[in-house]
Amino acid sequence: MTASFPLPTTEAPRPLLEARGLVRRFGGLTAVGGVDLSISQGELVSVIGPNGAGKTTAFNLISGLDRPDEGSIRFDDIDITGRSPEAVHAAGLSRTFQHGRVFANLSVADNVLVGAHRRLKAVKPAWPIIGPVAELALALIRPPSVKAEEAALREEVREILAIFGERLLPRIDQPAYSLSYANRRRVEIARALASRPKLLLLDEPTAGMNQTETAEMLEIIADLKARGQTILLIEHKLDMVMRLSDRVIVLDDGKKIAEGAPLVVRNDPAVIEAYLGHGGVGAAADPAAPAGPASDQPVRLSA
Repeated sequence: MTASFPLPTTEAPRPLLEARGLVRRFGGLTAVGGVDLSISQGELVSVIGPNGAGKTTAFNLISGLDRPDEGSIRFDDIDITGRSPEAVHAAGLSRTFQHGRVFANLSVADNVLVGAHRRLKAVKPAWPIIGPVAELALALIRPPSVKAEEAALREEVREILAIFGERLLPRIDQPAYSLSYANRRRVEIARALASRPKLLLLDEPTAGMNQTETAEMLEIIADLKARGQTILLIEHKLDMVMRLSDRVIVLDDGKKIAEGAPLVVRNDPAVIEAYLGHGGVGAAADPAAPAGPASDQPVRLSA
């Protein structure tokens, strides 16, 4: 699939995200215990592990939804440790969630436009104190500059939706509540792309999708990667992970047990032990992950 929607590109890989010694405790449970994680610009890095391994908690710490008890996070040479989600998003990081979150009563187009909010200029004057009031007034009055900016963004929305083929464009004016589960997941990814993120975090983007839908999503993510989008991915479907990833990081019981190229990680004895060796591994639930089915496919270590 191709589309004219531009994505960030780079001439040479460079460090973009560095997390060092991340620790997050919930009472007596250590959900993330001293995890180091990094990703260079243009890479696709997957984070895998049994259920309850701490993957979603790690995502929450990076994206600002939760604060680490210990450790540091640097993004694009800025210390974002403990910053609010809106501050992290403003720095250029966007994410999706393990269980899709869309605005049910908004149209597909308006859901995606929400993702472009940080890029607004005409309707968001940088005035201290009275800025929010001025933004409201401009949104109500709608001078030519505001109308032009909105028209440009709506055209860009169409380009983003074109990435998903005919799944979303024919439904651009339909409310999100009328969409299938898979299409709501696609809308969430489109919304994240609307901010033109430097780093895109995808938390189980194919959860609940059938084989055909999963194959389509694999193609979409591969297309984004080919056009320079840096992606940090959580995914349980390991065939997909092995095909897409530049590197794979494996968590188990909150700790990193392996990291490397997909083929190396797949054959790592510690990884095989974590998935298949004993039932106790990863048995504790990840406190940051909503309750629900752990995965829609059994874990497989084949590629």
